[in-house]
Amino acid sequence: MSSDEPEQPEQPTEPQEPSAPDTGATPAAAGKAKRPKRTGWRRLIPTWRMVLGALIGFILLCVGLFALGYFLVDIPAANSAATAQSNVYLYADGSQIARDGEVNRENVSLTQIPKSVQHAVLAAEDRDFYSESAVDPQAMLRAAWYTLTGKGKQSGSTITQQYVKNYYLGQEQTVSRKVKEFFISIKLDREKSKDDILEGYLNTSYFGRNAYGVQAAAQAYYGEDVQDLSAAQGAYLAALVNAPSAYDVAAHPENKEAATARWNYVLDGMVKEGWLDASDRKNMKFPVPDQAKAPSGLSGQRGYLVQAVKDYITDNKILDEDTLAGGGYRITTTLQKKKQNAFQKAVDDQLMSKLDKDARDIDKNVRAGGAAIDPSNGKVRAMYGGVDYTKQYVNNATRRDYQVGSTFKPFVFTSAVENASTTQDGRRITPSTIYDGTNKRPVQGWDGGRYAPANEDDRSYGNITVSTATDKSVNAVYAQMAVDVGSDKVKRTALDLGIPSDTPDLTASPSIALGPSTASVLDMTEAYATLANHGEHGNYTMLDSLTKNGEDVTLPEKQTRQAVPREAADTTTSILKSVVDGGTGTAAKAAGRPAAGKTGTAEEDKAAWFAGYTPDLATVVSVMGQDPTSGAQTPLYGATGLDRINGGGYPAQIWAQFTQAALSGTAANDFDLDLQSGAEQEPLPSTPESASESATESPSDTASATPSDEATPSDEPSSETPPSEEPTGDEEQPTDSPSPGDTGFDPFSDPR
Repeated sequence: MSSDEPEQPEQPTEPQEPSAPDTGATPAAAGKAKRPKRTGWRRLIPTWRMVLGALIGFILLCVGLFALGYFLVDIPAANSAATAQSNVYLYADGSQIARDGEVNRENVSLTQIPKSVQHAVLAAEDRDFYSESAVDPQAMLRAAWYTLTGKGKQSGSTITQQYVKNYYLGQEQTVSRKVKEFFISIKLDREKSKDDILEGYLNTSYFGRNAYGVQAAAQAYYGEDVQDLSAAQGAYLAALVNAPSAYDVAAHPENKEAATARWNYVLDGMVKEGWLDASDRKNMKFPVPDQAKAPSGLSGQRGYLVQAVKDYITDNKILDEDTLAGGGYRITTTLQKKKQNAFQKAVDDQLMSKLDKDARDIDKNVRAGGAAIDPSNGKVRAMYGGVDYTKQYVNNATRRDYQVGSTFKPFVFTSAVENASTTQDGRRITPSTIYDGTNKRPVQGWDGGRYAPANEDDRSYGNITVSTATDKSVNAVYAQMAVDVGSDKVKRTALDLGIPSDTPDLTASPSIALGPSTASVLDMTEAYATLANHGEHGNYTMLDSLTKNGEDVTLPEKQTRQAVPREAADTTTSILKSVVDGGTGTAAKAAGRPAAGKTGTAEEDKAAWFAGYTPDLATVVSVMGQDPTSGAQTPLYGATGLDRINGGGYPAQIWAQFTQAALSGTAANDFDLDLQSGAEQEPLPSTPESASESATESPSDTASATPSDEATPSDEPSSETPPSEEPTGDEEQPTDSPSPGDTGFDPFSDPR
């Protein structure tokens, strides 16, 4: 056999061919003649030559494609986001609310940015930036794999790639954009130094509050130039890059825990990389940012409206923050100018005009928030966010950090009707069902421990109907009802009506009935709009249309469903009508049309609420206490010269004036109610013992009874005993004393 031919392996399992006679052939020819032929399935197995050839071909193809891409893709000019257009926000009638979107950016050199700030950003976004290449194929493949397998999105981009996306390309998630990003990053890495790329990245990244670049962010969050930032402050700004809106703890105090966790991640990364001393890191405290200073063009209510619409667009993933910030959008909202102006006037007339900040320091703490939704279509028609966006940045209509108090109680009754619930002794729960309203009566049937909530001012009512207990907002009755229904079912009903599942302190326990949860004013408006719409629920909307360059942007399809049975919603409406007609919400009668509603007060009178609706409009108003310096929630005792501010006072008065003006010129429609079977039955007679107790301890339930101070609050300072410091669970007062008392938020108010 020729030496240049590979030696064939022995194949003992196959018989050898007999040797051919010597014909004088050459050795090479003889070798070829002896090589066995590949037969059967063996012909399908690629030879090593075929594998090697395919591998070489693939490598050559990749090299060719890389070379082609490298020479075809040039570094372009800066993209349009670098010179972003404004966004125009419009009322539903096309009139302008505000123009927003001018980019707030001030470029600085890398030498002006402290090393600690540079390292913080690297720790947050790309710790191997200085040692890695412009692209990380392994990270890109890993990110693609996570996306394809449904494990969530993971960034596979280096800082170089992010800078290319921010400055040269756009935010669209397409294959072509990623290919361009890949080649531009490689070219840029060859043409610019790592320091130049990092400088460009720090000057183009979006940090929220309309701040592009680290210098603008330093001013927006701390009122300082970037060179004066501490390491802790730099770490917070670095954390913002990951989620600018969500991690702004001034605008979203409910997200402080998540923002702090991200801040700790950045600092720990700096220590791990040797950029920060562990002892210095141990002594650092979370650097709470300043309240935002909004552009003057967003003064008054305009800024609150614009920010709420922005949040709606990004939260519903219609556009992401970067794309929206790029500008050029014409945004027609559902807000109606007439109703918006009416809301502001109602707050000014009924509340703000009563404040005297020079005479009473507590008046500086008064805040107000409100929202109105059309129940028939879920459209937000008006919103009151605060006195002025440039002075009070946080939107009081969307914040989720004040307890809703007794405005939650209607959800308990709705759940009772929905689930055909019964009392502990088997009586079906209807508006006429008798409950024991004795103060601090331990709830029965709860296996989580003893729970005995107090009524307002420790008042006992004896045996009363559910309807009367709703009128007077009796804690003892509703805590028991929550147990009778099942607190888990009550929570489910609240979620179905529109309360978000991530609402803080929405816990399935008897105390859920007294409203320790902290849903926003807008959340509560959505839930009450569901009741007004006979139990049919659809998420609220703030957009009528969204266009760019004349092209429509697709909006989420409106989806509605019967969240609770109609009879459950309508029967709840029937008892809430009674609250307005003769209960704690009588001030709402000034609207001059059929209405249903409920008052509520947070612990320690830190917030007072009125949530109500007509057949045509659902509106919630809250008056809140917040220290303007520290941001801490404060009681409202003494504000406007009154001992207390309750839900039946300023909130109900604001509601009435707004509703009357907002619906002026329209017919005063009555409710069309489909009531629960038995809802019209007379109450069962009470026992002699309870009747005697009721006669001696309870006020008259008749319409001729003296109205409470809350229902008709005086503008004059009260001469009664100063309020106690005990927490309050509701706002209702007896007719003979305006001073607050224990309302049931005892140490067991949130059993787990």
